[in-house]
Amino acid sequence: MEAERLIEVGRRALAGSRGALDVMAEAWQAQAVARAIGSRLAACGPLELRSEARALGEIGAGCSALDHPSVLSGGARAAQLSGMAEVRPTLSALALLLSEAGIALVGVACDTGEDNLYWQCIEAMDAADESLDRVHGMLRRLSEREREREPERERDRDGPYDGIRGPAASAAGP
Repeated sequence: MEAERLIEVGRRALAGSRGALDVMAEAWQAQAVARAIGSRLAACGPLELRSEARALGEIGAGCSALDHPSVLSGGARAAQLSGMAEVRPTLSALALLLSEAGIALVGVACDTGEDNLYWQCIEAMDAADESLDRVHGMLRRLSEREREREPERERDRDGPYDGIRGPAASAAGP
């Protein structure tokens, strides 16, 4: 499944989560999607993103919460990742998913009276926050790259007509 579509499925599932365990499962699904996207970008993404992407692909990898029955019953959604149409929109959508997961986890942590669940939420919030930082870093690098390329585009322009011959030039001949 294409990355943006996979992220949207995750956002809908997170929004529809009922109860602490469902929220936890969806938060870890989101983290698994972030790792999969990070790994994909580390392998074949833009060169300037590969270091951050590699780090994103490793965040929370050893966490036991992915063994939770709610996650295992449906399998890790991240396994369905087939590709990425465009990097920037994918990273923007991923940032939104990770933010929403973090907010949902705060709600669970505040409402629970169970120590084990509380600490799992804290661990999941840390992973989502660290992943979000990496995604924001990659988005900043993409913006910097675009700003660096702007002067190149300006130099390549052919006057006010950007390569299109104006009426005066047409009248004067080739």
